Amino acid sequence: MDWKPDRKAKKAIYKQLAEYIEKGIADGTFPPDKPLPSERNLANILEINRSTVVNAYDELESIGLIERNRGSGTTISKDIWGITKKRIPSWNRYIGAGSFLPNLPVTQKIRKEAVEHNLINLATGELSEELFPKSFLSEITSTRSFIGSLGYDHPQGSEILRKTLTKHIKKSRGIETNPSSILITSGAQQALHLIVQCLLKPGDAIAIEDPSYNYNLPIFKSAGIQIHYLPVDRDGINLEDLQSLYKKHRIKMLFLNPDFQNPTGSLMNLKKREAILDITSKFGIPVVEDDPYSLTAFSGDKISTLKSIDKNGNVLYISSLSKIVASGLRIGWIIGPTSVIERLSDAKQQIDFGHSSYTQWIANDFIESENFNFHIKSLIKELEKRRDKIIKSLDDYLRGQVEYSIPQGGIHIWCKILKNFNEIQLLEESIKRGVIYVPGSTMGSKNGFVRFTFAREDEDSIDEGIKRFAEALNCL
Repeated sequence: MDWKPDRKAKKAIYKQLAEYIEKGIADGTFPPDKPLPSERNLANILEINRSTVVNAYDELESIGLIERNRGSGTTISKDIWGITKKRIPSWNRYIGAGSFLPNLPVTQKIRKEAVEHNLINLATGELSEELFPKSFLSEITSTRSFIGSLGYDHPQGSEILRKTLTKHIKKSRGIETNPSSILITSGAQQALHLIVQCLLKPGDAIAIEDPSYNYNLPIFKSAGIQIHYLPVDRDGINLEDLQSLYKKHRIKMLFLNPDFQNPTGSLMNLKKREAILDITSKFGIPVVEDDPYSLTAFSGDKISTLKSIDKNGNVLYISSLSKIVASGLRIGWIIGPTSVIERLSDAKQQIDFGHSSYTQWIANDFIESENFNFHIKSLIKELEKRRDKIIKSLDDYLRGQVEYSIPQGGIHIWCKILKNFNEIQLLEESIKRGVIYVPGSTMGSKNGFVRFTFAREDEDSIDEGIKRFAEALNCL
């Protein structure tokens, strides 16, 4: 056998072996009248683990190419080209060949563990059930008549909701816009997908914050985008870094989360915001402003979003109700030039034929009601209490072992661990003890950090979660 696995390739060796044998069966390299090598012999020939051969044979058996019989060994299926047995597609090959990349393995594990096991969840970036305005939303559905059509809606979303958002955004965020400049999306995530797919092309260079929620999103790499990183400090990105990066790589787009940034919790000051807009206007760089948290300032102060001070139309503004009302409503929006909104709207129509008219009706009525402001005020008080609890717990159980900045809004706290540790081992130890969080490497290039979310659990569970994390850290 002349074939050898490529040990430098990203593809697992067992998959390489399975594909080689499958190809050999098709071209006659492995004739149907002779058995395939035993698992042990093949492992010795190729100088690989026997378990690798077992996995390759398992895959070939699952798609009907081989048969394994005790005593007679492994043989090619006698009816492989017959009519009594249908061949199963090699789904693993299709899964690995798609152009849309999967989430990072660590990210997949965190989501799976959070869903399947009863863990204290300091990882998921959403509100807990008791913070959702259930009674207010139930009142809408039970006492008010549905407005709108159950058929396909306007390509940009409900006109009624877009008019309501125009008033709401002006009052709460200081943004002047109109309904024709708004596109309703399925949360901020879909908004990001539409922008990347419609406004950028493979090879384009973009800049994102480091660390950043965007760091672990595969959408950029799936689209063939070159990603460059701008380090974030307590006041956001460095202006000199931005100019240097543009001159070196000709950045086509800048992605920012200026308000209580995920994961650092940093809040960019007004002077820096104005300077960023001056720089991006000078170079003609579009700015994508992702704003999930600006209404959660614990001080109650109104924050000047980038979009609200954008005089030149450089900013595409993304926001949603996911982090402040209910993630399950799937109501988000993009604000931008009409021509851009129409382009993104056309793409959204190709994907899902427009947004749900029912959830748009609920969102519209809630935003218009006095209950919305009451809910936001109550939410801020509760989030501040949970923020205070996680800080106290960090001080109680991890004093001298972590460093952090106290967030003044949002739902995340970014912690630096002051000892060397194995990130995967710490995560596994924490899961064993019943708590889950987000390792720092999934959100940036720096090592030694973790992100805790304090909106998902109540105060008692937050305290217990940090206690369990401390136990995991101290056992390493």
